[in-house]
Amino acid sequence: MAICELTGKGPVSKNLVSHSNIKTKSRAMANVQKKRLFSPTLNEFVQLNVATSTIRSIEHTGGFDKYLLNQKDGLLSKRALSFKKRLKTRITKAAKKQ
Repeated sequence: MAICELTGKGPVSKNLVSHSNIKTKSRAMANVQKKRLFSPTLNEFVQLNVATSTIRSIEHTGGFDKYLLNQKDGLLSKRALSFKKRLKTRITKAAKKQ
């Protein structure tokens, strides 16, 4: 069962309804891919399981770092939370140096 580590998207149960209105249970799986995302602040690649719709949202937001900082902590996986924490500490260290 694949779940997006940034948004929490996963499988959804639904009904397939025929012409005679017979309802058959079905599962729709999220299109989750294992992707390497580059973080310019950390200067490294991060490998996460991400839904394709989330990849489009990351590109629309302006990059992985901005998207991760704007995302709520409740939706993120433990690995994504650790990257977010590292990102925040790196940003605060850079701000203190200036």
